[in-house]
Amino acid sequence: MDDTTAAPMPRLVLVDTVDQLPGLLPLHAFQALRSCDLIVLSGPDHPLASHLDMAEERYETVPTDVGERAMGRAEMLGGLSLVDKARATWVLDRAKAVGSVGYVLGPDDTDAFTSSLGMEAAREAVEVEVVYFGLAPKGIKVLDLVKVQERLLAPDGCPWDAEQTHGSLAPYAIEEAHELAEAIAEGDPTGIAEELGDVLMQVTFHAELSEAFDIDAVAQGITDKLVRRHPHVFADVVADDAETVVANWEDIKAEEKPERTGPFDGVPSGLPAVASAAKVQSRAERLGFAWPDVNAAAEQVAEELEEVLDAEDDTRRAEEIGDLLFAVVSMARAAGTDPEQALRGAVGRFRSRFERTVDTLATEGVDPAGLTEDDWRERWTAARDAE
Repeated sequence: MDDTTAAPMPRLVLVDTVDQLPGLLPLHAFQALRSCDLIVLSGPDHPLASHLDMAEERYETVPTDVGERAMGRAEMLGGLSLVDKARATWVLDRAKAVGSVGYVLGPDDTDAFTSSLGMEAAREAVEVEVVYFGLAPKGIKVLDLVKVQERLLAPDGCPWDAEQTHGSLAPYAIEEAHELAEAIAEGDPTGIAEELGDVLMQVTFHAELSEAFDIDAVAQGITDKLVRRHPHVFADVVADDAETVVANWEDIKAEEKPERTGPFDGVPSGLPAVASAAKVQSRAERLGFAWPDVNAAAEQVAEELEEVLDAEDDTRRAEEIGDLLFAVVSMARAAGTDPEQALRGAVGRFRSRFERTVDTLATEGVDPAGLTEDDWRERWTAARDAE
């Protein structure tokens, strides 16, 4: 009777990582590594190396000269670069030598390498187990954006990016915010996502340019602010409605910025006129100055319109038109409407109708310059009714 016992089958455990967070492993993945006789990393600069050092875990890294030492047998692995072939061979040899190897995938490990490694392990009678990371945390794609921005601002990066300053980028931030607002007004989810990306790029660009702060400081600052100003969520304050939330927010903000004593301190001077009017009115409203309802606000609009019509000269008329526009903003707010978005929508509708009218004239061979006022009114009514 044969009393010999077959040697256990060599084992290779492939541990998946998140490309953006290759130094982070969930508990189940770390436990799988600790069950192996040896942990292997793709190279000495693998992000997990320092963590394993602190945990005093035994590990090895694939030698950088492995390609020169394993060229012969490496040719058995098809479809890979010579270096990847040699790396795969070396990992399998270590598994067969020690019994079980836990290989942690690194940022440079391609799908072709890992799949071929698994297939070759089967041919070499090495048992393969794959441990997946699981659910990746939200926000990891932002790390890709930061990495791209770092690359653009590197010494050998983009010449245009290298010339930029916070001041030179400021107009782009304003432009991107307006384009985002336009996409929101159009109700286009794809456009909103794209414009949000452009806005986010402005944030990372400024953060990478600065020597006083980085993207982590920016994120930490706004995170701390949100937690502070939402005590009804993160503390024991009670807020049952949106009005109470806003009131609490303003009280906390006032405590954080005691230097702002004037009613309009903190209102950016560079806001578009309509948005600036709405912001100033909102601040005045906190102190009790506001029209009680939309009807009262509409009466003020009518009064301002009369004053426009009664103005005796251009200077006075310009002032009265400004008052009229300001009163219209008040009426919009009293009606619960964002005046900036309302006007943006009106501009969009005007553009659409006018472009459609001009296209129709071109199709008919009509010169727009030859239309009378009545002709334009008729055409305009038709374009509006066609919507």
